[in-house]
Amino acid sequence: MLIVCEDSKSSRYYFESFKQAVYERAELVALGAGMNTDSLVEHAITCRDKATRVRKPYTHVWCVFDRDSFPLGNYHRAFELAHANGIKVAWANEAFELWYLLHFNYHDTGISRADYKAKLKQSGLEYDKADKTIYAQVKDRQDTAIKNARKLERHWNDMGKQFPERENPSTGVHKLVEFLNELADLGSVD
Repeated sequence: MLIVCEDSKSSRYYFESFKQAVYERAELVALGAGMNTDSLVEHAITCRDKATRVRKPYTHVWCVFDRDSFPLGNYHRAFELAHANGIKVAWANEAFELWYLLHFNYHDTGISRADYKAKLKQSGLEYDKADKTIYAQVKDRQDTAIKNARKLERHWNDMGKQFPERENPSTGVHKLVEFLNELADLGSVD
């Protein structure tokens, strides 16, 4: 499994913190902040193809990115490119911090990425993008985040939006989290 993250801190630190059983089956590649969304997917395709050429293919490839201020064209192309190449996307629109906010509250009103830190603080989380303990701080609320993310997904579907990932706020991070939890459960010896 390959996970390619757009940023080098927030989402990377979160996904690095999953149980060790997951990372016996997965490789995490974190690229520096600022790479646009479609370039990130192109990089994931290159990594996947290189692994296949050396006979160490990935069975699952995920890209993790948020909308931020990237042009809508790049964002849209990233989804098309990922879909055309069998790559799954764990997105957040507008910012990855939406995923953290959903650990505390259901949220379906768009806010700017600059406002997430204040919203998280109101929820009781002292958020710092470079905090490597973020996963541990919100882990006990992960079921709530998944439930809220699914509810948000239904919200956009009920409104007839064909591409909910383009709506602010929206996320697909819960799909990767659920997948990683399943992998971790496979590796646990209870």
